Order: sequence, then C-alpha cells, then structure tokens
Amino acid sequence: MERDAKIYVAGHRGLVGSALVRKLTERGYTNLITRTHAELDLTRQTDVEAFFKKERPEYVFLAAAKVGGIWANNTYPADFIYSNLMVQTCVLHSAYLYGVKKLLFLGSSCIYPKHCPQPMKEEYLLDGKLEPTNEPYSIAKIAGIKMCQAYNRQYDTNFISVMPTNLYGPNDNFELETSHVLPALIRKFHQAKVEAEAEQKKSSLNLNLDLNLRQRAQPQTVTVWGTGNPRREFLYVDDLADACMFLMENFSASPSTLTLASTCDSIINIGWGKDISIKELALLIKEIIGFEGDVVFDSSKPDGMPRKLLDVGKLRQLGWQAKITLREGIRQTYQWFCENFKGTRD
Repeated sequence: MERDAKIYVAGHRGLVGSALVRKLTERGYTNLITRTHAELDLTRQTDVEAFFKKERPEYVFLAAAKVGGIWANNTYPADFIYSNLMVQTCVLHSAYLYGVKKLLFLGSSCIYPKHCPQPMKEEYLLDGKLEPTNEPYSIAKIAGIKMCQAYNRQYDTNFISVMPTNLYGPNDNFELETSHVLPALIRKFHQAKVEAEAEQKKSSLNLNLDLNLRQRAQPQTVTVWGTGNPRREFLYVDDLADACMFLMENFSASPSTLTLASTCDSIINIGWGKDISIKELALLIKEIIGFEGDVVFDSSKPDGMPRKLLDVGKLRQLGWQAKITLREGIRQTYQWFCENFKGTRD
C-alpha cells in the first residue's frame, strides 16, 4: 500500500478498527477514511454505494461487525446474523463496483466446527457442526468468507479473509452482559477489588466495630461462567493490526486458480499459537489486578466450545509472528481500562 493511498477502515471506533487506525498512522499512512455509524449506516446498501462512489477508496479493512460473548449471542441471535450479513454484503459489493484494489475481511475463529481437530487449520472450514451458542454469528462470518471467494472467482477481485483468534486490548467492550470473557473478567476482578478496598476502609474507620465480626466478614468473590476447563487462545489487538497490515502487503487471493475444491486459499488464521484454560486465565487476571478474594466457577452456565486453538503455520511461513505476551497484553489492557473506562459506552 502506498503511503498516500486512500484507505477505508470500516468500524474504526471498535476494538479492531481503532487498532488498525493506530497502526496505519504509526506507519505513516496519511489518507485514511473513516465514518461513524451516525455518518454512515453500513447496513443500508444505497448509502454504502453512494459513499464508495464519492470516496473511491483503494484499500479497505472491513472490521465493522456486531460482536459479543455467549450471553449476547444467545440473547440476540437475529441481531447478530442480520447486522453482520448486511454490513458484509453492502461493503463487499460496493468494493467490487468501485474498483477497490484490495480488501481485507475480518472473520472469526468461530467459523470452525465445535469439535474441530486442534489446532484448527484453514481447510477445516465447514467440516462439521458449529457451536450452537454463536451459530448465527458464525454463519454470517462464513457467508462473508464465501462472498469474498465468490467475487474473487467471478470478478477477479483481491478480497482476502483473516480468521483472528480471541482478541482483547484498548477500546474493548467491558460491559458484563455483552462482552467476551477476557474483558468481562478484567471488569469483574476490578470491581471486586474496588469494593473490597472500600469495605476495608469503611471497616478500619469504624473503630467501634467488633473485631470478631470484622474477622468473620465474608471476603469478596468473583464468579466465572462455566467450569473453567475450556481452553482459549488470546491475541492482543495491536498484534492483530500488525498482522493485517503485513498480510495486505504479503498475501493475496489467487482468483485465476481458485476453485470450489480449494477455497481455503484466500483465508488465513491469525493467532498466538498457544492456548490457556479459562481457569488459568481468571487466576492470571486476578494476579495482575491484585484481587485477593476467591474465584468461583458456575458450572450451571455454558462453556461453549471445549477448545479453540488456531493453527498459525501458514502465517508463520509468510514471516509473521505475534510479539505481545498474554501477561503483558492484559497488563496494558487493564491500564487502559483504569484510565478510560467510565462504566458505560456511548
């Protein structure tokens, strides 16, 4: 990508989009195009086509999506499938109509089957049944991948799809009802720590409170959904942004050779290459935040897929590898949370 090329980042206020904007700016790209949802509703085809006709972006990062954790996916399945299908359809078709040189579509590791062999290779797509708790979202993302591949085959476009693992970092969603597991745990442990410190201060100020009563007071606890046994892989979002830029420069679809039997050619996994159990993750976040209470696992709540680990061999062969460790990434994310999160999102 030329430094002065017109680059459209769809979803620039979200976790992934904001990281892409940061990385592009750091690298000296000066002609970035962004629109808020109020300025451009990506589910409205006529509006999206008018935007592309006017702006004529040369490169597109399609990071706009409706995302959420198990509770949100279970509660709003229609919203997840409708919103994501509409955004993808409108942006991809407009990119074709107005001659975008290259487009990168952000998929998800949720596209792979629930009982997929581990680590998950790109060719395992559509090899089995999906995880029921996020099936509508997964189907929408699979449709986006297939749409990229279909346009490449029919129109000789250069639309590539990346499958990131579980992401976290600055500008994440920390709302407990709709967030993913890692940001939700950061908020839970932070709130529990703040409440415990407030109780301790209150107790120390009340000199008349019986010492035995204070000693018998129940410690703060944090409840984690599920058994804690499922294993997940996590990637700091700035690493993802770096990988996406690397792939824009070094990875392309092969429209002339792409067939129905080789449709994994235009997709690539992005991950760390290692996983961790939810229990281990909870204890790591507890340590980093400095919470001293107990952790309880609610086995009545769903676990989701038993394991999700991406095979990143294809990406490493191209020459890219993640750099930010999970411990360091959580530390940076918690620092951002303390400095920026106000309890609600606009």
